Amino acid sequence: MSSPTVSTGAPSLAERAYNIRRNALLMGQVQGQGYIGQALGAADLLAVSYFHALRYDAADPEWEGRDRFYLSIGHYAIALYAALIEAGIVPEDELETYGSDDSRLPMSGMAAYTPGMEITGGSLGHGLGIAVGACLGLKRKGSDRFVYNLLSDGELNEGSTWEAAMSASHWKLDNLIAIIDVNNQQADGYSSEVLAFEPIVDRWQAFGWFVQRVDGNDLDQLVRAFDAARRHDGTQPRVIICDTRMGKGVPFLENREKTHFIRVDENEWDLALEVLEAGSRQ
Repeated sequence: MSSPTVSTGAPSLAERAYNIRRNALLMGQVQGQGYIGQALGAADLLAVSYFHALRYDAADPEWEGRDRFYLSIGHYAIALYAALIEAGIVPEDELETYGSDDSRLPMSGMAAYTPGMEITGGSLGHGLGIAVGACLGLKRKGSDRFVYNLLSDGELNEGSTWEAAMSASHWKLDNLIAIIDVNNQQADGYSSEVLAFEPIVDRWQAFGWFVQRVDGNDLDQLVRAFDAARRHDGTQPRVIICDTRMGKGVPFLENREKTHFIRVDENEWDLALEVLEAGSRQ
């Protein structure tokens, strides 16, 4: 495995996103598999979440004053672990335990195992409903904390997602920020062909949400969108629709014909790390 990148001063968001991608690739290399395309694609929005938007204490993941980050998409766990390692919530030396017996980093995210993993994702479509309940609870406590919920475009197939969306606007949950990773990939093919979700902006607006759509691999756009979501003057729940590219940062994976799970040959892991590092220097 490649040696870690060393930088001086406070890392930039671009450096954070690079490190998240690198962490994910190193974990994938441990098992020889993983949902690497999604992890690479979501690295920028995770960097902005953890190093610009979220309030948390790395030494105390259960700090009551934290913002909550709910990963609805259980198979994106490798992406969230990569961010939690970069944030110092999970020690870096646990990276090499990914997917192993007795590891705190199982291949599908489970809250009982991993510090900073707020909910157990898996059966898709449940995360937004859990987030709605958490937002109601925080309001009843008088807390001004936000709940961020990362969900996938594939979860828009689920009726429970839209029930939760309707409930959030009914209860005026202005402490809820949903983030939708639109990479147009799911297990059965292109998300837009399995069940069309466009016009996605109009649909969320019709459910009473404050909606923004951005390039999910553009850090500047993401920062502006996250700031606008927090500062929005109104009682609406907020959603940031992020168009991302699977495999972002490793061109030969970006361009690979893929559906839901990228197959990476043994000799390609080191190559992917080398390409990622080279791209970060440009």
